[in-house]
This record gives sequence, structure tokens and C-alpha cells, in this order.
Amino acid sequence: MAKRCEMCGKEPVVGRQHSHANNVSPRRFEPNLQTVRAVINGGHKRIRVCTRCLRSGRVIKAA
Repeated sequence: MAKRCEMCGKEPVVGRQHSHANNVSPRRFEPNLQTVRAVINGGHKRIRVCTRCLRSGRVIKAA
């Protein structure tokens, strides 16, 4: 399953990790995805969304 938000499309980005001794290694910044039951087109569906979408109210959670 892809590490991608189903609402906004946020996905992992790559960067570098710097130590105090300035050693550099690649790393990935993963989105904080949560599985929620949401109301989609009048029905309930399990989707993976980022916490930014949950907090901003883009997702209507099912009761």
C-alpha cells in the first residue's frame, strides 16, 4: 500500500540527515498517515489520510 494521503496526495520526500560530526546520509520524511472511517459519497469507507487533513476538517469522520 502506498504511503500517500488519499485526500491531498502528500507522499514521502527525500532529504539528508546531518550528524554533529557533519556525516551525511540519505533519509525519507514520511507523512503522518492515519486510517480512519470517513463518509465518502454518502457511504462509509476506510481511507488513509494525513493528520493535517484530519485537523483542517477536510475529512468527515463516520460516526
